[in-house]
Amino acid sequence: MSKKEKKIKNTALQEEIHLDIPEDEIWTYQVEGLAAPHINKPYKHYNLKKALFVIVIIVAVSLSIYFSVLALMNDTFEYNETENGIEFTKFSNTGYLYELDIDYVSDIEYIPGNNNPKINFKVVKDTTKPITSVRQFTLNCDDKIKTIRIGAHVEKVDPKAFYSCWALQNIEVDENNPNYCDVDGVLYNKEKTEILCYPCDHDEYLREKYGYERELYRDEVTPEYEKEIQTYVVPSTVKKIGEMCFNYANLRVIYFPEGLERFETLSVFKLHERVDQWTTVPSLYGIYTYKGAEVTDTTFTTQDALGELYLSLPEGLKFIGSDAFSYNQNLQYMYIPSSVTEIGHHAFWDTCYKEGKELKGVTAVDVAHSEEQFAALTIGDDWVPEYDHLLFKKPVDIKYSSQRQVMPAK
Repeated sequence: MSKKEKKIKNTALQEEIHLDIPEDEIWTYQVEGLAAPHINKPYKHYNLKKALFVIVIIVAVSLSIYFSVLALMNDTFEYNETENGIEFTKFSNTGYLYELDIDYVSDIEYIPGNNNPKINFKVVKDTTKPITSVRQFTLNCDDKIKTIRIGAHVEKVDPKAFYSCWALQNIEVDENNPNYCDVDGVLYNKEKTEILCYPCDHDEYLREKYGYERELYRDEVTPEYEKEIQTYVVPSTVKKIGEMCFNYANLRVIYFPEGLERFETLSVFKLHERVDQWTTVPSLYGIYTYKGAEVTDTTFTTQDALGELYLSLPEGLKFIGSDAFSYNQNLQYMYIPSSVTEIGHHAFWDTCYKEGKELKGVTAVDVAHSEEQFAALTIGDDWVPEYDHLLFKKPVDIKYSSQRQVMPAK
């Protein structure tokens, strides 16, 4: 039997069914055993059922959000008990905390009946549990905290503890802390031999101190503003610039003391200022060393107050860490003194660039060592600045056995 014949035979077995439905009932006719059509007719209690459905959805979503937010709120502070005491390990901002005390184990207590998230909580402390250390990335990229207060019992703050806290303006240390201190809102060790953290938004603190109403954009900066807000003098006692110390700061000029020995990893990384509301550009153009003066005041008055000055990195410097000066394209000059014994990878990465056919930034590096002497040092990969050349990156020239450039006339 052919496929065509089989199909015809199967079709013949099907019984044709005809429904005799009057034309005016075609949309409302009810077949026995089936529900009546609802065309142009509302379902029974339709509006009530719809309202109940919407209410159920709203309640379910609200409960989900509530418990999610509650879970986050309960994790605002996290700690670990160690053999050396209590370590502060994580801080998750409620969204409305602008000051943070790092002294005792703390928790968030919510006020019953208050639904305003800005004021419906308070921070409570357990004064029987002092904090002794702060782990790296504890305040990772927080954008709300403006002031941090470090208590008397804190023995160790990891250099990366306050990494990229964009709103952080000042750090205050209890005067009874034997390990740390602050100098006008900047964190130091107690002996002031190491500067640990220049807050990302310290310029906002300085603007309030000196009476500026807002941040000035690059083309608005006056000499007085640059001196008061964008210039920093590192005290003469300092031997080390800590890891990530100045990263993302709004500084144009920094004065370092002769006798400084170390720039740690990312210590002067990507300093920047605003061109407009949305755009930032590299800001640091001046690195100077002062010699012989005893300096405790970090505010800049005049160059004469700092005594003898010379360009670039200080004599006596031994170590330049990885990415120590990276992305500071506004720098114009770099001199490596003969005292340096180690340079980390990418130490001056992206400090040189091409604008059209013109090379700008650190277009060459002056080195006190001879080429043979320099080859014996510990040098990381790609330490020297590079720029785009055809399809490749080309390193700038290294000028061996160089003399330091003379300080320009005032």
